[in-house]
This record gives sequence, structure tokens and C-alpha cells, in this order.
Amino acid sequence: MTTLLFHHESSARHDTGPGHPERPARYHAVMEALSVDAFADLVRREAPEAEREQVAHAHSARYVEALLDAVPETGLIRVDADTVLSPDSGEAALRAAGAMVAAVTAVMGGEATNAFCAVRPPGHHAEPERSMGFCIFNNVAVGALHARRVLGAEHVAVVDFDVHHGNGTQARFEADPSLFFASTHEFPLYPGTGRADERGVGNIVNVPLEPGSGSTEFRAGMEGAVLPQLRAFEPDLILVSAGFDAHVRDPLATLRLVDEDFAWVTERLCEVADEVCGGRLAATLEGGYDLGALATSVTEHVRVLMSA
Repeated sequence: MTTLLFHHESSARHDTGPGHPERPARYHAVMEALSVDAFADLVRREAPEAEREQVAHAHSARYVEALLDAVPETGLIRVDADTVLSPDSGEAALRAAGAMVAAVTAVMGGEATNAFCAVRPPGHHAEPERSMGFCIFNNVAVGALHARRVLGAEHVAVVDFDVHHGNGTQARFEADPSLFFASTHEFPLYPGTGRADERGVGNIVNVPLEPGSGSTEFRAGMEGAVLPQLRAFEPDLILVSAGFDAHVRDPLATLRLVDEDFAWVTERLCEVADEVCGGRLAATLEGGYDLGALATSVTEHVRVLMSA
């Protein structure tokens, strides 16, 4: 079956300024890694802009309008301590969210088995009423809610293996039993959420990993907590916040995962998708700030998607 790759050049025009870790070179590193012959069968599509109403499924309409109105005509502005807007950031953010809308539409419609969205800015820290941690719109939440509200999915799950807790996704999901969120992440670490006792209405699974944890701890958390509860939830669609900053070479945290761990977790998630929802799975890029580690981790992730 088909794996779709959604991307857009606006991801490279979202300028965060000198020295910022969430920089345009991340997009270039991913796209260069996926340009080799091994990925010739990837079906590549331009990420469309999400409609504002689609973004407002995950955020308040007030927030969406205020954020887009804040995009500067020239220069850079900070909307919080870590999140920067440049003149092209509005388009990039709408296309990052739109990539997930298009991905879930294709996967739910049977056009593809799975999809990967190579986009920036990332999204999982963005809460319903505020940007956070490099994130403007919560791309994975926009996709999940589009699938549920428009495409007929009754239950949607998100699994997040970024090194940072996806507080924004949890905040949007935690009171809604039709949505499931599971996260493995270093703890304590930014943003300070993600304790194991944060359970929502029984639909939230957090696996905090101690600083310095590696493959053994990560795989044990996935196999012992995340995957069994994901299976039990029986989603109609699985979405993945695919952050690669738990890699041992990443500069922003201290987990010690390697490329093979990202292949392994992708294999396990695809297996669950095959068991419970006809293989339907879509992933979107979150973190990953060492360019070399990001490139090799993404290639492992997408390689497994293509073989699922």
C-alpha cells in the first residue's frame, strides 16, 4: 500500500532567528534524507493550508485569529519565550496543520495506508489558548479532531514519543473519552507536565522517563503501558507525534535513544494499527534538533511506514 509524504517549502521560510534550535535547516535535513533512491516510492504531496475553522477544532477561534493577526510584515516577534513569528510563519503554521488534515483524510479514505508530514513549526506544546515551546498550532490535535468531527472516526488515538511531554495535546484531549493520548518523555524536563498520575478521564497515559534513560527504559514503557492501553482503546485511527529529540545526540535533553529505537517503536505502532484500525496511521514531525540524528531517525521511521 501507499505511504504519503506531505511537505511544503513554507516550512523552510518560517524564520525563528539566529541560534534558535527549531530552525529551517531541520526541514532541509529531513527532505534531503528522504530524497535518496530508497524513498523513490514515497508519494509526495504539497501540504495544503488548513482552513481557520479546521484549526479552531483544536484551539479557540479567538486564539487562531489573534495569532494570525500577530504575524509581522517584516522582522521577527516573539509570542512567548520560545516561539517566534516571521512574515511567513502564518502560512507555515496553517500548512503544518493542513498537512495533518490532508493526511488523515487520505488515510481514513483508503487512499493510503499511512502518511508522514515533514512540516514545521511543530505543534504538540500548543494549548487551546496559547502557543508554547516553538509550537503555534497543535497539528496532531487538528488532525485528530478533523477525523472525528468530519471523517466519521469515533475514537482517535495520539501517541507521542518526543522527548518533551505533549502538554498541548493532553490539554485538548484529557476531558474527552473519545480521544486517547499517550506520551513517553524525559521527566523532569520542559514543560513540567506529564506525570504518571495525569490520567484525564482514563484516556491519558504518561510514561515519564528519568534523565539518562535509554532503549531499555523506553521500550519497557511502550510495551508495559502505552501499547496495551492503545490496543484496549481500539481507535479508528492512530496519529503519531514523531519527535526525534530523545536521540542520544540531541542537544536539548538527556535520553539516549538511537535510530533503531525509532524503527522499533514505528513497527510496534504499525502492528497495533493493523490489529485495531486497518493499518490507518498518520505521523507528523515534532522535535529533533541535531540535524544528523534527525535525518537518520526520520529515515528509519519512514522506512518502516513504507514497509507496513
